[in-house]
Amino acid sequence: MKITAVDPFYLRMPNITTAADGTQDTLLVRVRTDTGLEGWGECDASPLVSLAVYCCPMSHGNIVNIRTSLMGETLNSPDDVLRLSEKVLRHGLDIQQIEHAYSGAEIALWDVVGQQLDKPVYRLLAELSGTSDVAHPKLPYASVLFGDTPEATYHIASSLREQGYRAAKFGWGPMGKFNEANDIALVRAAREGMGADAQIMIDAGVVWGTDYETAYTRAEAFAEFSPTWLEEPLAPDAIDAYGALTEKHPSVPIAAGEGSSIYRMAEDLIVNGGIQFVQIDAGRIGGIMPSFQVRQLAEQHDIQYVNHTFKSHLSLAAALHVFATNPDFDLLEYPAAGSELSQCLVAEPFPVESDGMVRVKEFPGLGVRVDTAAIRPYLASVRIEVGADTVFAQESL
Repeated sequence: MKITAVDPFYLRMPNITTAADGTQDTLLVRVRTDTGLEGWGECDASPLVSLAVYCCPMSHGNIVNIRTSLMGETLNSPDDVLRLSEKVLRHGLDIQQIEHAYSGAEIALWDVVGQQLDKPVYRLLAELSGTSDVAHPKLPYASVLFGDTPEATYHIASSLREQGYRAAKFGWGPMGKFNEANDIALVRAAREGMGADAQIMIDAGVVWGTDYETAYTRAEAFAEFSPTWLEEPLAPDAIDAYGALTEKHPSVPIAAGEGSSIYRMAEDLIVNGGIQFVQIDAGRIGGIMPSFQVRQLAEQHDIQYVNHTFKSHLSLAAALHVFATNPDFDLLEYPAAGSELSQCLVAEPFPVESDGMVRVKEFPGLGVRVDTAAIRPYLASVRIEVGADTVFAQESL
């Protein structure tokens, strides 16, 4: 089959705030073929910046946009996805955000191929890697922001416990912005609200930059509350600082990796940063295959692979296929408090089942369907003109 359309869609909530909430807008990518099949992917990025990578006029042979590289190409197998990824990245060599933006299209290509071959994506990955194709359930941890106060955090945590969550991650908000006592109070509130038997995770939101000494001090202070990890206490590229932090062997394991927009960044954190949990966003790192390669690296280094997903259940589907077949990687970041846009994007979201677990859907491709009617009200009108030429005009959903 041939690729006949590669369409990015910019969707947004009516009002965008400064809250660290990546569900307020999004960039979806739809790939269509001459057989009538279509696949969808989602980028976790600034939508208009990424959209430009799909339509920017060619500057020279190393600056060719994603649409131009994909249009008219043959797409029948996983090998074609790998070949097209190599082509897109080679032709976009001098486009700084090429991998990040390409994530959406790459995920959509896997969705199409899975439908064509009548197999879920995780089975295609298993066949490529020669590994088991048995999918395993994952324990979802509700991914939410800290409340503005410890009291608000306690109420958020209590609500999650009442909803049946056995694990939850609290992040960003006031963490690290006031003093140590407030940070400890936030974590205490999360623990008390979730209860003694639940898992809690703490996301510091890169608040301490390169200051690994403060990160270490906080990890020791938080240990009293037994968090599963302390996530991103430092900046994404602070590799030396991460190495210095993990060499001190803090009592709470260190997690990072969501900021990795290329495989090499994740590799650096694992090999030189010494982290114990690597968290990868398929919508940032270039799609499903580079995420799978990081999963394999985590297996080699005997550390835990975890998805980073703070978008919709379309992103969750892509993330889950990457590590569904590894029974030891058993935690799943589960979007639990997103915008109305993120909550309606997929027609049938992944349920938390009666045993408290989430399972990959046994349908071809990603196994989820974008609800175009539900998200149509959020579609932003975009038109880009250069001189007399229209470079991009938003398609309809």
